[in-house]
Amino acid sequence: MLRPGWIDDGSEIPDPLGHGERAVAWLKKLKHPKNPAVGHPFQLDPWQERIVRRIYGPRHPDGSRIVRRVVLLLPRGNRKTSLCAALTLLHLIGPERTPGGLTVSAASAHEQALELFNEAALIVQHDHRLRKHLNIREYVSRIAFPKEGSRYVAVAADGKVLHGKTPNVVIADELHAWEGRAGLRQWEALDSALVKVPGTLMIVASTSGRGQENLAWKTIEYAIRVQKGEIDDPATLPVIFMAEPEDDWKDEELWRAVNPGLPYGYPDLDSYRDKARKAEFSPFERDSFLQYNLNRWLDQSSSPFVEMHVYDRGAHEVDLDELEMVQAPCWLGVDLSKNEDLTCVVAAWEDGQDGYQVHPWFFCPEDNLRARGERHGVDYVTWAEEGFIIPTPGNTVDLRAVEAHIRELCARFNVREIAFDPTYGRAMMANLVDDGLPAVEFRQGWVTMAPAVKELERAILAGAFKHGGHPVLRWNFENVQLHVDAAGNRSFHKGKSGNKIDGSVATAMAVARAAAGEEQFTTSASWFTDDMWTA
Repeated sequence: MLRPGWIDDGSEIPDPLGHGERAVAWLKKLKHPKNPAVGHPFQLDPWQERIVRRIYGPRHPDGSRIVRRVVLLLPRGNRKTSLCAALTLLHLIGPERTPGGLTVSAASAHEQALELFNEAALIVQHDHRLRKHLNIREYVSRIAFPKEGSRYVAVAADGKVLHGKTPNVVIADELHAWEGRAGLRQWEALDSALVKVPGTLMIVASTSGRGQENLAWKTIEYAIRVQKGEIDDPATLPVIFMAEPEDDWKDEELWRAVNPGLPYGYPDLDSYRDKARKAEFSPFERDSFLQYNLNRWLDQSSSPFVEMHVYDRGAHEVDLDELEMVQAPCWLGVDLSKNEDLTCVVAAWEDGQDGYQVHPWFFCPEDNLRARGERHGVDYVTWAEEGFIIPTPGNTVDLRAVEAHIRELCARFNVREIAFDPTYGRAMMANLVDDGLPAVEFRQGWVTMAPAVKELERAILAGAFKHGGHPVLRWNFENVQLHVDAAGNRSFHKGKSGNKIDGSVATAMAVARAAAGEEQFTTSASWFTDDMWTA
């Protein structure tokens, strides 16, 4: 576990010119409308106060600030944004201001950039002492101090690169989410600009991320080595609160150690306990808890979907004859994939309150059936002999056989919708629609699949997902990895193995349409244009 030893050890922090004390005193005079205390004072807790003193107190003999870079790595909920907003105002109109100075905060995208800007604007708008001196221009995310010509602007890493600007202070928000060439170009522009004038300050304020081949990890790793004493760099102040792989993530003492706000009522401890309980049964929830709540930097960019022992709780019989007899509403998900290997049709029925029953039908080319299975380390031949795979003649899946089977299912069950990704299914959809069957588009992109994955996970974890123990479907679910984008959206991914996940994809589609029910009937979903699906 990493945490700065000086944060609460009572050690003396050098402040020869009193700039640290001056900054703390000014910040304590701010107000924050969300603080219910009398007068709405800005809450600067002892651990935050010591960070401020460590930034602004230590000085070179000539009086210049020693610290030029701060790497603040905190779990979510520790009021990182509020502290950064206060520091922004400290440089804009407070005692650290520079006439004509420019403070820039940058985040991965415009919406994220607005979070810090809105926090600073909120403080200004509810304090007449600041409001009468500062001009807020929300449409350009800018706050100006006209009297001295200083200004603050919030920008997005994926927006216009700020070449040619000369910032005095840069706050890089959630650096772990700065992706691709756009993020790198913005970082290089801002970082390189800080050498133009003396006394500049870079503050990297972030939670932990994933993977090591990225901009954020290179910055964080350097700061970790400084904090551990492996590198002597007085100009870099690492303030890193981070759980490490050997730590017991269930230990509440660890939670307190890496969340400095917990003794002061934030984040919410009961919410932590609730999330930790969920994390015991869900690899995704566990990774989320580790990354965002315990600030552990994860080695991977994807996570397993569910623990298979939890999935196996749903291996109760799905009685197709009974479902046919009662004509329960049925939804089909079809993943045609590429036609040289598995194609899957999954039927889903509602099962009690917020539950589902599902049954899959898998199709595979008959030629070289054994070799196809061996390529993935499974026995397609035995599965075919036992009826779990339907072989079709030739070396590609016979889509006519798949379509005929779908028609048989529609004749047998009360099918309300047949959901297809049009990437491979447009022709089959047209055939079915022409005959009056309810085929609909369901694009396998972030917009549609993220809520589908969420609902499927909820049902499995709640013990409300019955699948009959179908071995091919279980194998498909075992292969699933979760891919998480910068916004936290999740999609299914094969991972490095390349093994099949077609059945789990079709299941998510069928369950999503069953969850939507009859109210969501549509024969076109053409507004879904995200084709980032990787199955």
